[in-house]
Amino acid sequence: MTETDGAGPLLDVRDLAVHFPIKRGLLLDRTVGHVYAVDGVSLQIARGETYGLVGESGCGKSTLGRAILRLVEPTAGQVTFDGVDVAHLHGERLRTMRRRFQMVFQDPMSSLDPRQSVESLLLEGLRAHGLSRGPAADSARLRELVDSVGLPAAALRRYPHEFSGGQRQRIGIARALSVEPDLVVADEPVSALDVSVQAQVLNLLGRLQAELGLTYLVIAHDLAVVRHVSDRVGVMYLGGIVEEAPSQALYDDPQHPYTRALLSAVPVPDPELEDRRERILLTGDLPSPAAPPAGCRFHTRCPWRQRPAAPTSVPRCG
Repeated sequence: MTETDGAGPLLDVRDLAVHFPIKRGLLLDRTVGHVYAVDGVSLQIARGETYGLVGESGCGKSTLGRAILRLVEPTAGQVTFDGVDVAHLHGERLRTMRRRFQMVFQDPMSSLDPRQSVESLLLEGLRAHGLSRGPAADSARLRELVDSVGLPAAALRRYPHEFSGGQRQRIGIARALSVEPDLVVADEPVSALDVSVQAQVLNLLGRLQAELGLTYLVIAHDLAVVRHVSDRVGVMYLGGIVEEAPSQALYDDPQHPYTRALLSAVPVPDPELEDRRERILLTGDLPSPAAPPAGCRFHTRCPWRQRPAAPTSVPRCG
């Protein structure tokens, strides 16, 4: 493991796989198969970039985000963060490295301890990573954190159940920022919020990125959200990435039929254009990740798949 000079990508994921064993048996558990939640994913994220990861529910995008942060143990592959292979770190070295990458979870209520005040939640990270500088300095730091996410200083004395969903998500963002990370993985950061609040939280993430130089991996199923915040977009299907492109290029000219189908389901604010544009309806159900199709995993639902030609008879001589 070697440190880089900062010229390469901040995050480099190579052939990452997460396979969950399927167990059966009453007395002795035996492995009878695996769920291929993530299967050979490779991606790179540059410093200061926002990478959007989209796909329908069950495609493995949240598992990928957790595996990058070692919240789920990868089965195979490499996760190189700033030149260090995080996938093979253990103990104190992993705990120290974790300060540099944090996660914002989808449901802020379930990710915040209801028995702790906001002040206690934010102090916990500072103390765990040796960033506490004494009562006066810590108090000033906490007021700065809540102010940066648009909450008053009085919020520090309150508990998670006393806030709205949008305010709780702001607390989750403040907690992630408390340890001064370089990379933030935001897993569906606005899907549990009202539409009126979603834009506020997305604008907050954008402002914090500009002020602090953050790098984001934004995981979402809402393509409109990803288009608003992302520099590049990866489209995930059944454990793998099927298309990756700069955000504007992907939305203007999607290449993969799965990407086209996803984009055709996004409403257009122009009624006339909405009535004229083509809808791509995928047939069949999403295959089981325990038994993914051979070859292209999308071929069982692909409207443009190539069917084998009928065999032709060969004339015989004589």
